[in-house]
Amino acid sequence: MATGRITKRTIDALLANSVAGFLWDEDLKGFGVKTTAHGSASYVVQYRLGGREAKSRRYTIGGHGSPWTPAMARDEAVRMLILVAQGVDPVESDKQRRREAVDLAFSNYADRFASSCKGKGWKLLVKRSLALHVKPVLRDKPLPTITRVDIVAVLDRMPEEQVGNRRNVFAVMRRLFKWAMSRGDIASGPMEGMETPPPVKPRERWLSDQELGRVWTQAPKTHRCFGPIVRLLIATGQRREEIAGLHWEELNRDQREMRLSGSRTKNGEPTTVPLNDLAVNELDQVARGETWPRRGRVFPTSAGAAFTAYHKGKTRLDKLIAADGGDPVAPWRLHDLRRTLATGFQRLGVRFEVTEAVLNHVGASRSGVAAIYQRHDWKPEKRAALDAWNDHIVNILGGLETR
Repeated sequence: MATGRITKRTIDALLANSVAGFLWDEDLKGFGVKTTAHGSASYVVQYRLGGREAKSRRYTIGGHGSPWTPAMARDEAVRMLILVAQGVDPVESDKQRRREAVDLAFSNYADRFASSCKGKGWKLLVKRSLALHVKPVLRDKPLPTITRVDIVAVLDRMPEEQVGNRRNVFAVMRRLFKWAMSRGDIASGPMEGMETPPPVKPRERWLSDQELGRVWTQAPKTHRCFGPIVRLLIATGQRREEIAGLHWEELNRDQREMRLSGSRTKNGEPTTVPLNDLAVNELDQVARGETWPRRGRVFPTSAGAAFTAYHKGKTRLDKLIAADGGDPVAPWRLHDLRRTLATGFQRLGVRFEVTEAVLNHVGASRSGVAAIYQRHDWKPEKRAALDAWNDHIVNILGGLETR
């Protein structure tokens, strides 16, 4: 085994004479250079981890030339041999370092986590939360190096008034790190022991009969899609995206029903909604007759896509209501129409279980033991409740006309 001082002059001489073999440094044990008869050289470090009985391992630092000079290669060899002295295998350490730089870089890892998520609503929330709030802060930081300070930095960057959003982002990050722990990518998560942000104070806004009548009256003047959507929200109590995303295949005029699969609902549970007279009449107007199309979107944009211009439509609706000569209306949201129906059902004496069934809400009456043993679909009761609600709205509208 040839030994000597590894310098540029020594290596140049070996290459000039086409010497093939190893030259081991006489000063730093384990540091060497391998030359070939074809005129190439590479720096190596050889070590044994675990005593004399263990096999020796050889690691290639890099080829001779830019950026590896004898001095740089020697420094790298010193670093690796220090790891060996500490009981750390530099080969495995290097693999981990490269893995952290690519596979465990937060941005890449977050994308894999988002792809693994199930449920349309949850998946959308995860992708949106990571893209808007988490990635801009954590960027490509290796997952194992992320600390609680980094998590706090993400939350502190969000406006304090976004109470619900902060809670959602917290939930997304917590689930991500639990997923990483379950896969063995990190030993522990940086969010252990952190307090969950306070919950959003439940909204209590619901529209009075007079307010509801004014919304119904002004809605058609906003937009050819938005107006009917608002009226169907009032008549059925369903969610905004569920109504705006309706396809004619989900509607049956003969049976007067709306049937939504689990992929179309927020909670993933399929639902059947009886259609009362107001809902049927509104859909007749959209279809321009009593024969409804067999397929296609009920509310397509001019480009054929799903309607999403809620903000623009709501702004227009608020202006129309403000100018209709009635009293000022307190701020409200489209989702408040759903709460208005639930409140109206209570006033009409509708059973709580029926209200939850109409809203497709998994509450106390549809969870736990009740969910296992209570299999009644409340179909007749739902139709009766929505018909009673239909009559209530008609009475409201009649009262407005007599004013």
